[in-house]
Amino acid sequence: MSDLGALGPIVERKRHEVETINCGRGAIWAKAELLPPAPGFEVLRGGGVIAELKRRSPSGGSLRPDLDVAAVAAGYAGAGAAAISVLTDGVDFGGSPADLEAVRATVSIPVLRKDFTVDPVQIAESRVLGADWVLLIVAVLEGGALDECLEAVRRAGAHALVEVHDEAQLERALAAGAVCVGINNRDLRTLRTDLDTFSRLRRLLPEPVVCVAESGVRSAADVSRLVAEGADAVLVGEALMRHQDPATLCAEMVIAAAAAAGVAR
Repeated sequence: MSDLGALGPIVERKRHEVETINCGRGAIWAKAELLPPAPGFEVLRGGGVIAELKRRSPSGGSLRPDLDVAAVAAGYAGAGAAAISVLTDGVDFGGSPADLEAVRATVSIPVLRKDFTVDPVQIAESRVLGADWVLLIVAVLEGGALDECLEAVRRAGAHALVEVHDEAQLERALAAGAVCVGINNRDLRTLRTDLDTFSRLRRLLPEPVVCVAESGVRSAADVSRLVAEGADAVLVGEALMRHQDPATLCAEMVIAAAAAAGVAR
């Protein structure tokens, strides 16, 4: 495996976690394949906001240790969020699979499980827990792993947000058939953030692909900028978690995204 920088220890830990999940691989897939197909990414067109839930992060430290995921998710949905992203990693983000289940039981809009997928069985597990969408990080999925995970996404009736940070990763995502690409302004190897990453890579995406801008979004003005530059949707986490009233800021961002989409298109 190539040098993953800050991602390395996380990926190694995930590989050990998968060994536990594998004990019930057959049963998990049997349940996942019985579920109805998940809704797709059409809801993101026209300037959507994917509002995220997490208690902490490696780059931001402690964000909202007392987070009530169900209550905040309900607030996001009421504010007009197009979808909700749930961090389920425990060690670095303070999340758990139970958070995903709680959000699924609370809202009807699509739910993204945001974690570090290293094996197809995690995709089946995500569906069973209630996720419609899963995150696939190209930097983590080397060799044929990206293709294997995308096939697992189809098998599970889910959809994948395929995350990239540079031109080479974007090329791999498109070659693998990604229909929704997340351009991460944060380099996960170094944790440095640069919003210009989005504008640079967005120009390389063909029009049918749904495009999500991720990381470094701190205000409604940032949302406006990214949507005006071509984002179909913007994923926002840290800014919402630090805000006294996440639903209020989410509503401001939803309005900003819709307005910018009208100008940009």
